[in-house]
Amino acid sequence: MSSAVVGGSPTPILRDIYNADKHRKPPTKSFPEWMKENPVHPAAEETQIPTEHEIAQFRKPLRHNVCVELLSEGFHRSFAQMFVLLQRWDGAEEHPHKLHTLQQHLTHAETAEREGQYGEAYDNHMLLARFFTEPEDEWLKHHFLQLALDSARKFKMDSGKREAESNLHMGQVYLQKSQLERAQEHYEVFYHLTLGRTWQDPSGRMHHSRSCEELQKVFTLLGQRLLQEQDYVHAIKMFTKAYEMAKESGDRGSEGEAAYRLGLAYQSAGDQKTAKQFFSVCMEISTTLENTDSLGGTYEAIAKSLESEGKLTEATEFLERFAEISLKSKQDRNLEKASMCLGNILSLRKQYDGAYEHFGRAYEIACNLVSARLQKAQVCAGSARALSMMQAYHRLIETPGRQKIDRIISWKKRRNDTLSAPLEEEMKR
Repeated sequence: MSSAVVGGSPTPILRDIYNADKHRKPPTKSFPEWMKENPVHPAAEETQIPTEHEIAQFRKPLRHNVCVELLSEGFHRSFAQMFVLLQRWDGAEEHPHKLHTLQQHLTHAETAEREGQYGEAYDNHMLLARFFTEPEDEWLKHHFLQLALDSARKFKMDSGKREAESNLHMGQVYLQKSQLERAQEHYEVFYHLTLGRTWQDPSGRMHHSRSCEELQKVFTLLGQRLLQEQDYVHAIKMFTKAYEMAKESGDRGSEGEAAYRLGLAYQSAGDQKTAKQFFSVCMEISTTLENTDSLGGTYEAIAKSLESEGKLTEATEFLERFAEISLKSKQDRNLEKASMCLGNILSLRKQYDGAYEHFGRAYEIACNLVSARLQKAQVCAGSARALSMMQAYHRLIETPGRQKIDRIISWKKRRNDTLSAPLEEEMKR
């Protein structure tokens, strides 16, 4: 064996796996020094490792994230309201701005309610009601108007002003839905809360006057529905309430209209005497206000009542007033109607020449207006003309005399429209 092998240290063929550090090369720079030279920005570090919440923002629907956020922040009532609304709101994902606005003011309202600040809760609910203005969001508007009313009922610092205004809004909601009885309930609360108050809307109009107007509108619609059902007793009661509300509102124009409708209700029930009393009220108010439309309609209604009573001469006088005022105000449709009515009455009185004149005028107007009464006016005019000629013909035959027989023979040869023209002169002889 050589001396090199005996005297030197043996060199291991494999590395010592139990002491690997002694074979590792030392780093040229320490770890802290290397970190100083290659710093990692905090924002970059967060971007590189997103949180579970950030992952959910991308993976979950917006409605899910909004609900989770409400629960995580402790707004359980807002979460319950949001959850109910989202079950009906199919297009919520397409309107993130609406969802976030809804979330914001629901939480503000809930916070205010916890602190007993019901006025602030009312303001947030009303803000949401005014926020949802698009037609497809109408149901959301109605929902928050109801919540605003609930908050207003708990707020006692304004003597009930917010509650009154909320009932006004809810009355409008139900009126829009044609739920007249529900609208009436809210408008009556609005009326009683504003009684004796000087509250005004932003335009300066008194709330109590507005309550009278809204109640008049509802009572009128209820009355019209009852008239269609031929329930004249209850219809008259509703129109009477509408008339009383119109008088209390102080609006003379509304009072006249309400009196006119009440008169029509009595007229439908067959009470012509009472009907004419309310028509007279309307006529007086319309004359004072110089409302030609209303005045003409009143003349027509009075004439109809007089005709029902068999007072054809008086009815004719009012219809002539109707025709005159329609002609002066250039209301052709009313003039057409007046002419038709006059023609009918004169036909009843067997004054066929005058009837033909009025029917003829109605026909000319109907031609110009392309009116639906065109054919009726044409037939009436033709009938009146025929009856006029027959009347003249019968009188000539019934009255002896050669001259009259000669006129008939001459007329039959010519077949013109002059047979009845000189009739009055002949009758005078």
